[in-house]
Amino acid sequence: MTEKKLLEKIVDYFETNIFKNHVAMSLTKNATLKSYNINPIVVKYLSRVLEGNYSPEGVAKALYYPRVLGTSINTSFGTRIQNMFVELELASGSLIKGMDIEFVDKIDGRKKWCQLKSGPNTINSEDVKPLIQKFSKTINLARTNKALQGISNSDFVVGVLYGEQHELSMHYKLIDKVHPVIIGKEFWHRLTGYEEFYNMLVASLHTSINSVDTEDLINRGCAMLADEIRNSPLFDFS
Repeated sequence: MTEKKLLEKIVDYFETNIFKNHVAMSLTKNATLKSYNINPIVVKYLSRVLEGNYSPEGVAKALYYPRVLGTSINTSFGTRIQNMFVELELASGSLIKGMDIEFVDKIDGRKKWCQLKSGPNTINSEDVKPLIQKFSKTINLARTNKALQGISNSDFVVGVLYGEQHELSMHYKLIDKVHPVIIGKEFWHRLTGYEEFYNMLVASLHTSINSVDTEDLINRGCAMLADEIRNSPLFDFS
């Protein structure tokens, strides 16, 4: 597939399956009270922070804002990108437990087993040791049963979808001492074979975002949720 065609397909995938899907979810599931697990103490406090009092509008904002502007889009991002790589045949789903995708590295020509991460600060200190142990266990098992002869530590990688090398957290840098952590431009180069693909993708997505209809999205979704909260027996605003 040509660079231009691949770029068009990925931009279309982002627009349809990530951006527009997020808009739809924000006005359906995320605007319904049953989709939330509510801490009644915290939500009352946050309502006062946001609105100056305890009100349906304040509760709605306390629930809706972090969901729509945080967890909703971030949770779906990694999973949908993984599916996109498989659907566009840039990679295949991995049969090895703990790995997300498998692909042929377009720079060194070797097969890579990859665990995908979104950004340069998306793991904690307690994630480092288990991840390295998981990689090492898989490699040792493969060498023992000769299923994957010739594999090395550098064939099991962490692929970080956006960011730059100097932005990697210390946790990622510890992993990188044992297994390569490939981030941003280099990751997309190895995956697609096009050196400037990442920069072109970011620029194209910035343009594409302008065509997504987000007009009054937050206010509409919040108002729908507030109406439900106002009539719910879970709250007493008297």
